[in-house]
Amino acid sequence: MLRFLTAGESHGPCLVAIVEGLPAGLPVDVEAIHRDLARRQGGYGRGARMQIEQDRVEILSGVISGRTTGAPVALRIENRDWANWRPRWEAGDLPPLTVPRPGHADYAGMTKYGLDDARPVLERASARETAARVAVGALAKLLLAEFGVAVGSYVEAIGEIVAEIPPLPPEELWRRAEASDVRCPDEAAAARMRAAIDAAAEAGDTLGGVFVVIATGVPVGLGSHVHWDRRLDARLAAAVMSIPAVKGVEVGPAFENARLPGTRVHDEFVPGEDGAIGRGSNRAGGVEGGISNGQPIVVRAAMKPIPTTKRPLRSVDLATGQPADAPYQRADICAAPAAAVVGEAMVAWVLAEALTEKIGGDSLEEMRR
Repeated sequence: MLRFLTAGESHGPCLVAIVEGLPAGLPVDVEAIHRDLARRQGGYGRGARMQIEQDRVEILSGVISGRTTGAPVALRIENRDWANWRPRWEAGDLPPLTVPRPGHADYAGMTKYGLDDARPVLERASARETAARVAVGALAKLLLAEFGVAVGSYVEAIGEIVAEIPPLPPEELWRRAEASDVRCPDEAAAARMRAAIDAAAEAGDTLGGVFVVIATGVPVGLGSHVHWDRRLDARLAAAVMSIPAVKGVEVGPAFENARLPGTRVHDEFVPGEDGAIGRGSNRAGGVEGGISNGQPIVVRAAMKPIPTTKRPLRSVDLATGQPADAPYQRADICAAPAAAVVGEAMVAWVLAEALTEKIGGDSLEEMRR
């Protein structure tokens, strides 16, 4: 059974992750992990923090001679910004943050944990934690690749700019997205997205967006209809919704499907090659009855605008009860391209988890058999 935990603060020494349940004998391509970490740091509209961090993973255990041993894999990602924070952090010289920022975890976290300072909340709630998830997801991708499953993403919308996604194979959409600094395969829309990000920055504002994650090569039978917590679409939705700032998830064009009659929604069966069964469409997004149906898995997610804005939002100082402007801390203008990469990691993780449940095995060779 696969599972992982992460730990670490945004401005602390490092992020760490422990991954349990990977089969023994899986080749670990560290450079592939580094590439995904770099992809997460890229994107038009990212903040100054990305100029400081150059994320690299250090594998502390569970991998010997480039292959997993079956033991837990421990990962470490250094926070280079720690050097700037360490003296004041260790001296206890950081002033308390008593004005919660709207849209962040500040107020709810302070109330839940009985804190009079938002700093412990924002340090852990920060999207910086997703760097560890991307490293974990990269391991999941390596396992999936052994069984012919690939995962990629692209950005469909930023703010009010919505791309016209061409009807191309997923691999070509991914290739075009990789060549775009907003991860959009529609070049004309990508130019308008950059202009919208520039305009938001000039106005002291931020933008959200919509990204799409697709998994190809997924076999029939991952997940199950027999219990609510085994349904694959539910697990995918929960994993992607757990990404900071993601507030909506759909499998396939679900909200569009809700406005159409059933005869225009459901994917009819057609004869395929060599006696196989084919489909004329994939409006189910690759999942029916909570089970993968052999079609590409398509997950779409809506990310709200980053809630840290240069133009201040109204708040209240919890120390005095008086009105106050929410404090500004350096932040992205738009992080939708980065969120798409995190989305890949979470989708890959859920599929790897479901695959190991389906076929079992404590080693890669046993899984293959």
